[in-house]
Amino acid sequence: MTSLEKPDLVTTNVRYRMPSVHPEGRKFVVIAAAITLFFWVVIEWEIAGWIFAGLTLWVAAFFRDPIRTTPKGEGLIVAPADGMVTMIAMVPPPPELVGEDGLPPGPCMRVSIFMSVFDVHINRAPIAGEIKRVVYIAGKFLNADLDKASDENERNHFLVEGRDGLRIGFTQIAGLVARRIVPWVKAGDYVAAGQRVGLIRFGSRVDVYLPAGTSSQVLLGQRTIAGETIVARAGVSEALEGVAQ
Repeated sequence: MTSLEKPDLVTTNVRYRMPSVHPEGRKFVVIAAAITLFFWVVIEWEIAGWIFAGLTLWVAAFFRDPIRTTPKGEGLIVAPADGMVTMIAMVPPPPELVGEDGLPPGPCMRVSIFMSVFDVHINRAPIAGEIKRVVYIAGKFLNADLDKASDENERNHFLVEGRDGLRIGFTQIAGLVARRIVPWVKAGDYVAAGQRVGLIRFGSRVDVYLPAGTSSQVLLGQRTIAGETIVARAGVSEALEGVAQ
């Protein structure tokens, strides 16, 4: 036995599993496939058929629903979305999430994750706990990469409170292409960390608001994986440093 072997940590091998298409997207896949068959079989327009065949594959990929492995630990806050960290800033939290049973009114750190049309668009809970608020706000469809999108775009706010009293706010924000925010939880529901809570169709952004005294553990330009990447540890104020390369 070599020094690298750890017999006390025996695990089962994990195999790759092709992501399934979420039920929310199956109707769109069927529609795209039907249009493809129409061009191929009915009017025999092969070029258009190939174009829509590619579109069908893209739609299936857009609504893919991969299994995620969520880390567990005291104070861990995981990413609610796949995508790129485009902004990390100290800002006031949304007024819809502030109050006696919500977030404090003072500035807090906001981590913004931009989802392109190629990212998984299913969003997940950053911590385990009770959903205290779900607030939908109609708005514009500006580029989700803009800072003002947090205040002007169509959006859906969530507030979740853990058993230890930790409260985290996060917001689904529609973008230029996105035209539909779909939440799957409501106030009073209990969620596990990393549990699916909703999706945004076709390009958008998710903001997560960290508690006071907590700094981001991700970097600008870093890609996050919903339900897996640790965005922050509650109460840890030391920020990471890094370099793009």
